[in-house]
Amino acid sequence: MLSSEFTFSIKRTPLDEDYVPAENTRITTNFANLARGESRQENLRNTLRMIDNRFNSLAHTDNPKGDRYAVELQIVSVEMSVAPGEGADSFPLIEILQTTIVDQQTGERIDGIVGNNFSSYVRDYDFSVVLPEHMKSHPGAGVPEGFGDLHGKLFRHFLTSSAYRENFRKPPVICLSVSSNKTYHRNGNEHPVLGFEYENDEFSPTDQYFAKMGMKVRYFMPKGSVAPFAFYHVGDLTADYTDLELVSTISTMETFQKIYRPEIYNANSPATEHYQPSLKYQDYSLTRIVYDRDERSRLAVEQGRFVEERFIKPYRDVLDQWSASFAV
Repeated sequence: MLSSEFTFSIKRTPLDEDYVPAENTRITTNFANLARGESRQENLRNTLRMIDNRFNSLAHTDNPKGDRYAVELQIVSVEMSVAPGEGADSFPLIEILQTTIVDQQTGERIDGIVGNNFSSYVRDYDFSVVLPEHMKSHPGAGVPEGFGDLHGKLFRHFLTSSAYRENFRKPPVICLSVSSNKTYHRNGNEHPVLGFEYENDEFSPTDQYFAKMGMKVRYFMPKGSVAPFAFYHVGDLTADYTDLELVSTISTMETFQKIYRPEIYNANSPATEHYQPSLKYQDYSLTRIVYDRDERSRLAVEQGRFVEERFIKPYRDVLDQWSASFAV
């Protein structure tokens, strides 16, 4: 099968206080998890307010009251069709976020960054099905051979597709938590927006996984943040994006991480020059946003099994043949 027969379609959904997850949305997705239960609208309203407040604290030039900007979010859902023609099966591949910055002083709408959050069914399969089964039968052996290869190639193919080029001007930036299994060291570099840069001695499994997607990583702790973030990018992180674009990603993803990993990102003291994150840290504050982390971990396994049954097994021969012929 030729790679051109793998086609992509994009759907957009506003992420606002009225957001209701679609039936086929990954229910472990950060934003979908917020939009469930009795507190759903209050959760969303408070989250969006936190994002706007953080944006204005970083974009403070000519912003004396701290209310000049607002951030609008769209959920970008990507589906892939495995075979051409009408009636072809399509499979939900990834979900990312796109930011738009609204200058409420001038009325200007400014494109932000696409990516930010990263949600992937196939990644659920890799980390929640393939890796645990391999570790169970091969204790201490590390990741299996070829781990993440298919996912990485599918992602690279999406970035070169007409669907991506027609919808987005720049490559994605994905901002995630640093690994609690690694130690990070401040390297002396400071960026005016991204803040203090950190390095680590060894890539984490997530770093290695994103490398197969064609993405490099740099770690920065912005001013006012208490821990560094991992910024995964394709080109030049500090040259390819404007300050406002970078601020839109920082404000959005720091808000999510304060909710989901408060031990790291809502800690009551900032990261030191030599820093190892820990989810067992007790000196942190909670947001007023309701979230069930245990449920999210359990659902990741269920969705990994869904991928196995609906995508990997039915199309294994086609995917293997395509992957073997895909030029990286």
